[in-house]
Amino acid sequence: MLIVDSQIHIWENEMMNTKHRQVFNYTMNDALAEMAEAGVDAALIHPPSTLPKTNATAIEAARARPDKFAILGHFDLADPAKRGIVETWKQQPGMLGFRFTFNQPHQQSWWDDGSIDWFWAAADQAGTPVGLLAGGHLKALGKIAERHPGLRLLVDHYGRDLTRITFDDLPELLSLARYPNVAVKVSGAPSYSRQAYPWRDTHEPTQRIIEAFGPSRAFWGTDITRMPCSYRECVTMFTEEMPWLKGNDRDLVMGKALLAWIGWKLPV
Repeated sequence: MLIVDSQIHIWENEMMNTKHRQVFNYTMNDALAEMAEAGVDAALIHPPSTLPKTNATAIEAARARPDKFAILGHFDLADPAKRGIVETWKQQPGMLGFRFTFNQPHQQSWWDDGSIDWFWAAADQAGTPVGLLAGGHLKALGKIAERHPGLRLLVDHYGRDLTRITFDDLPELLSLARYPNVAVKVSGAPSYSRQAYPWRDTHEPTQRIIEAFGPSRAFWGTDITRMPCSYRECVTMFTEEMPWLKGNDRDLVMGKALLAWIGWKLPV
């Protein structure tokens, strides 16, 4: 089985927010070592949106190990001078799409005030997928998906509002399954649980998402530097502890579907 993580971060000489490991470096080699131990074949890097150098760090990793890494990167959407970058974005080594969090106060209005409508249209035109930390903004995301049916949108972390403990947003997320251009990362599950391994209180939401979106639009992932457990446990939670997830459906969720969704052609 090919196992591809739909979200990791790497960084150098900087510090991530306090939800992540408080280390100044989590490098390509650190990620590779943990991936090898856990049996993870490849991973999609999300350069942290609050750290300025992380696009470059990710590109270096993807250039060095195209068999292991690809990227959903970011840029300053508020800078008019950078609007033309969307068209050529995927010309960068390993860069397959965008990922934005909109977690700064001044960015909250961007979901529905029209100020970045140019970006949705440009990404749609370029055929470039966009990942979003959309918890709390799922209705707005649905409107974007409806306006741009050709734009592939990837919802982070079960579509959860990360300020909450429970899966209160699940019904709203499931309603987005009607849009064929919306997919979901079932990522970071251990950090949402109130139980010990295998975190069974997250299994029902996981199953409901995979059933609603289908295994071709639901992607396993970890955000490993934020997890309260080993990388291997994040894998076996899905591959050994969910008997309803099996066969080709499991293969899709664990990696094959993500590759198809973002156009990642792993070298042999």
